[in-house]
Amino acid sequence: MENKKEFRNWLDAHQLEHPIVIAGPCSAETEGQVLKIAHELKDTDVTYLRAGIWKPRTRPGNFEGVGAMGLKWLQKAKAETGLLTATEVANRAHVELALEHDIDLLWIGARSTVSPFIVQEIADALQGTDKVVLVKNPVNPDLALWIGAVERLHTANIKKLGVIHRGFSTYDKSKYRNNPEWQIAVDFQTKYPDIPLICDPSHITGKRDMILEVSQTALDLNFDGLMIETHYDPDNAWSDAAQQVTPTALMQIFKDLRIRKEQDDEAGYQSKLGVLRAQIDVIDNSIIKTLGKRMKTADAIGALKKERNVAILQSKRWNEILGKMILDGQEHGLSEEFILRVFKAVHQESIIHQEKVINN
Repeated sequence: MENKKEFRNWLDAHQLEHPIVIAGPCSAETEGQVLKIAHELKDTDVTYLRAGIWKPRTRPGNFEGVGAMGLKWLQKAKAETGLLTATEVANRAHVELALEHDIDLLWIGARSTVSPFIVQEIADALQGTDKVVLVKNPVNPDLALWIGAVERLHTANIKKLGVIHRGFSTYDKSKYRNNPEWQIAVDFQTKYPDIPLICDPSHITGKRDMILEVSQTALDLNFDGLMIETHYDPDNAWSDAAQQVTPTALMQIFKDLRIRKEQDDEAGYQSKLGVLRAQIDVIDNSIIKTLGKRMKTADAIGALKKERNVAILQSKRWNEILGKMILDGQEHGLSEEFILRVFKAVHQESIIHQEKVINN
């Protein structure tokens, strides 16, 4: 699948002067709830009213959605407010019901994207549709799987495509519910710059007080829009209460966000930017050279361990290094999370180098 300018046509057709916004409750709970939220979002920057009808929960026993009757509530909300409608689909039956109720935008969730079987079933059910279809990244950080899901839809002659970045599951301790792993979204954007890219800060953060921060990062990275879960009484929501914001809070987020220009041709700006980028290039080159020197030292350590028949992994030494680096990093404005990720990668590469020396 090649990038095409036409991928943006559905987004450009909205003629918005701001990033596109999809907002609404995590789950449709009652008709009154859906209508109340819709009316509070009317005449704002929101274009699509979202609501989960079928909720694929991690474990059974939790609220799993009201089912098809919620689609009628979305229809009514659209008739009363003019907002376009959006919901998640996970199988052919969902697709058929959503199309029957004229839902404007459908998205494939992260748990579905991981399965080519599920994506293909949905693609077959949507063959040739003129609805907008968005694909959330898979729960695991796998760019090829994400692209593959979009390709299946494209092969099914679906023209109005886009993707949603909602972060990735991790066992590591993190301030995020799902680690953003921004580089994966940037890699997708680099390969397909004209496929609209939407950020879901609600699922990335899992906490409403971090939504502005993550939304701003997304816009700084030139994302095309945001999907934010919104509820008039989020603390008592039937699902994902902690990550939903009120319509009033959502409006404040819109006010606080800074939408930056992708380019500025002003000569002074370009000159300063060129200098700073050149400095970055020099620093990056220095980092590569330093890492190369470190690995040569790791090779020497591997040779010494081989000679003395000593185990490669020395846990005490590793923990001492990590503790020291975290403290040193803090003095240079680097977060503990960043230091852990960098030095775990460096340590792993060092082990690989030592293993090669010992096994040769």
